[in-house]
Amino acid sequence: MSGSREFVRLDGAAVTLVFTLETGDAADCVYLGARLPDGEDLAALAAATARGRHESQPDVPPVPGVLPEGKAGWSGTPAVCLRERTEHAFTECATDFRLVAWEQYPTELILTFHDALLGVDIEQSWWLGASSMVCAEASITNGGGRMLVLDRLSALALPIPRRFSRLTSYTGRWAGEMREHSRPLAPEGFARTSVAGKPGFAGGNWLILEDPASGETLGVHLAWSGDHDTRIDADMVGSADGRAILQMGAAWDGGEVDLEHDVGYRTPTALFALASDRSALAQCFHEHARAAVLPARKGWVPRKVHLNSWEALGFNLSESGLMRLAVDAAAIGIERFVLDDGWFGGRRDDTTSLGDWTVSPDIFPNGLGPLIDHVKSLGMDFGLWVEPEMVSPDSDFYRAHRSGCLHAADRDRPTMRGQLVLNLLDPAISDAVFRQLDALLREYDIAYLKWDHNRDLFPAKARVGSVRNSQTKYFYALLDRLRAAHPQVEIESCSSGGGRIDFGVLSRSHRVWPSDNNDAIERLRIIPAWSQFLPLEVLGSHVGPSPNPITGRRAAMDFRAKVAMFGHMGVEADPARMTDKERATLAAHIALYKQWRGVLHAGDLHRLAHPDPNVTGMMVTHEGKALALAAQTAFSPVFDAAPVRLAGLEPGARYRVTLPEPWPPRAKHYLANSDSWREGLVLSGAALMTQGLALPLTHPETAWLIALERLPQ
Repeated sequence: MSGSREFVRLDGAAVTLVFTLETGDAADCVYLGARLPDGEDLAALAAATARGRHESQPDVPPVPGVLPEGKAGWSGTPAVCLRERTEHAFTECATDFRLVAWEQYPTELILTFHDALLGVDIEQSWWLGASSMVCAEASITNGGGRMLVLDRLSALALPIPRRFSRLTSYTGRWAGEMREHSRPLAPEGFARTSVAGKPGFAGGNWLILEDPASGETLGVHLAWSGDHDTRIDADMVGSADGRAILQMGAAWDGGEVDLEHDVGYRTPTALFALASDRSALAQCFHEHARAAVLPARKGWVPRKVHLNSWEALGFNLSESGLMRLAVDAAAIGIERFVLDDGWFGGRRDDTTSLGDWTVSPDIFPNGLGPLIDHVKSLGMDFGLWVEPEMVSPDSDFYRAHRSGCLHAADRDRPTMRGQLVLNLLDPAISDAVFRQLDALLREYDIAYLKWDHNRDLFPAKARVGSVRNSQTKYFYALLDRLRAAHPQVEIESCSSGGGRIDFGVLSRSHRVWPSDNNDAIERLRIIPAWSQFLPLEVLGSHVGPSPNPITGRRAAMDFRAKVAMFGHMGVEADPARMTDKERATLAAHIALYKQWRGVLHAGDLHRLAHPDPNVTGMMVTHEGKALALAAQTAFSPVFDAAPVRLAGLEPGARYRVTLPEPWPPRAKHYLANSDSWREGLVLSGAALMTQGLALPLTHPETAWLIALERLPQ
């Protein structure tokens, strides 16, 4: 393309992006909002929001647009940073990329920028995915023959419409992931960079921007399982129009990405979605995950109820003890038995044997076969815990491959949790890990792997230099190789809980472990936060023991089980240590989960607002049915709790409403008209969403399930 200014639009079902393209100059996104009518005058639209030069700007105010650079007076973060390698030093390059070509397709726009002096091209791709999700990537190619080093390339550089003035980001730590923090988008903007080789517990790959006046939301994510750099330049001197610029991209150490002649780099994918409110935003992300991220599954496959051995037995493993645990698991309705840490090598605590992925003869003298046969005879399938990216210094693998871990030459090799990180860039190492896992999966009928990752990436050094960026790519390659060899095996991604959760790893796995913290009250914060972006069926949600091993809190089984239903339900406790009543209550909720998982794992999630901040409400609607959870975590400030107002219903439709049993033991005595709730009340969608349901929610650790079925008209 050539010529003067042109305007193009990308349209999704509910969103339109309008770009201003000036060949030989800049490209800008001048509209991001609701779907525009066909025939909209795009030039007039751009003119309506243009601002004139003010006194303290350059004579020609810079337009950072979709590829901001440190040129022409713009002082924000550049989307691309290059250095030239000379004989004795690195010299930072002053870049000047100009739009030279663009191609438009029905749902995609490709922009090509060129720096004539450096001989470098950048190609940006913008396309619309499922549920009007907007996806963006960038790639860079060095065709000028210079010895260049790439220090930064943003996958997304998005001018933010001024109406989005409130920012929500996430912080967290181990066992306390995804703590939501909302505040005005201040002039100092926002910046967060990870350095641990993974996104981390703080949820740095997820952001929400909101319009406080309308509730409209913009959710943003970088689908990358390594280090990231996310920033918003909110009020930059010299900007032509005062818009904030949001950027997301992978992060790495300087010098790791060399751009030699005709060698390039492609960013991970960044995604963003526009929605009317938080519930609609969740539905956009869930639809995209189901349609375009999760590994292909033939038809709808029920998410099986797990029992994981860790909280039940820990390292105290024996074949007879595991067989007894399997019998108890099957008796309460468990469908998948997962053997956690401690089954391999000399592993009797967390200081040894990572890397030795062979069955321990001390625990299993005849291998895993007898246990797996026993589990399958009880109607369950079998899963196994592994941590393939790590190695214990006290292991046969490490003794045979001392140079195979990431380390700085002639320096100490500091451990974390008693382990080191394997250098997956070394073909001998990645091949050896693959061979061990492949042999396990070929010898035994293993349906599921819990793939853990319990250590930060430090030092991120190998013989080739820094590997912060490459280690993630080689992790993907190992996972892809294993899945290709064993496509029937499901994989869970875990990283001390929620330390590595993103669409990149989720495209190669079937579920994630949101937190090591199974405390039901903590999960009432953690699951709603993760489910803002991830569908419930990928969020492992287990009933833990009481008292909880992390918080020490005691909670009734009814409460723990109801909370665990809203996710991919499982149990991480020993049924033999439960009372008969607790086992019966848990079994009843497992049966309820099986009855309702077709709704929970395919429907639309709604966040239920309530005036009491101690009440958490979630609801899923699907094909005329709905299930809601209303959970109280502390005493209500008033004796009679406000009604729970539902969402996502057809106002004119009529619904039969019941409260699935078992009911919470203490609160059920305060329930009026018990027989009516068992038989079902018939109410309109309008009444349920406007007035709601008065449920006893005054006591701490009380949870109710609400079931709805739309009646024929």
